Amino acid sequence: MIGLVGVTVRLPDFRLSNVHLSVERHDFFMLMGPTGAGKTILLESIAGLIPISSGKISLNGRDVSHLSPEKRGVGIVYQDHALFPHLTVQQNILFGLKFQSIDKAEKSVRLTELVDLLDIARLLHRRPTHLSGGEKQRVALARALIVHPDVLLLDEPLSALDPNIRADIQQALRTLHQNSQTTFLMVTHDFEEALALADRGAIIQHGVIQQQGAIHDLFHHPATAGVAGFVGMKNIFEARFQNGVAYVRDREIRLSGSDHPDHRFIAIRPEDVQLQDIHAKQAAFNTFTGIIKMISGNGVVCTLHIILGDLPIIACTTRKAIATMGLSPESPVSVFLPPDAVHGFA
Repeated sequence: MIGLVGVTVRLPDFRLSNVHLSVERHDFFMLMGPTGAGKTILLESIAGLIPISSGKISLNGRDVSHLSPEKRGVGIVYQDHALFPHLTVQQNILFGLKFQSIDKAEKSVRLTELVDLLDIARLLHRRPTHLSGGEKQRVALARALIVHPDVLLLDEPLSALDPNIRADIQQALRTLHQNSQTTFLMVTHDFEEALALADRGAIIQHGVIQQQGAIHDLFHHPATAGVAGFVGMKNIFEARFQNGVAYVRDREIRLSGSDHPDHRFIAIRPEDVQLQDIHAKQAAFNTFTGIIKMISGNGVVCTLHIILGDLPIIACTTRKAIATMGLSPESPVSVFLPPDAVHGFA
């Protein structure tokens, strides 16, 4: 549905380099990356708001690389909503239909469907200045979708909302996606958001797509150290590999599968590190004794900084588990690294 082949964008202070991206029809696709990675530039290139220097952009099998924005069949929603302050909510929603040959009855049907799905009937006669952030975002979504775009681009639409409202808009996005034929491509920094909404995604860093595929694979099978760090694999170690074992300094760490000759690192997510009482029966492999140097976090889940001799490792567990095991700074602890949670990459 969305295909980018060798897309390059040259701006005075940034370059989007040789981007290849494939998004299937009716995907909910998540584009992730750190601030300044090029996410918004990529979205605006697809929308036709920024011209590409080279490469090809196709939408629904049609080459749109050099078409004007209004001819691409793309809607875009920004985090600041960009509603017209002098128009009512209903007028904002209907604005895009002025450029389409649609009769009054069809306009009414589309409006009613979106108003019901987004639960904004009570807002139709208000102006944007009298709306909350969540209400503005619902209106922006309705305005983008009423034109029935082939593709909806969402540039961090939830980042400015408080947690409770964010959960409501997430549900609204899921409902909208399920009830339309539109392909969603969304930018986010929020990993939980990506896991909750999308099946597939990509990670971009420094204007280059580093990895794309199933969301689960991006988070659990990173292809590079940069991707591993971005998705929260805080335990990243240089290693050498032989016969299904990673050698990290003087430690042997067993892997669940065969090692790859090009791999140079291993990584493990903090939540996959298993803590055990040093007096309990230990696994025969991937078990190491260390000292807790620091425990941080004020919520239900805490982060533990542990030193395994000369190897620092970060683990996450619940406050209840810490209390049950009697763990505290400077206390010894046994660490088990499950082989299926240890990932090797180049």
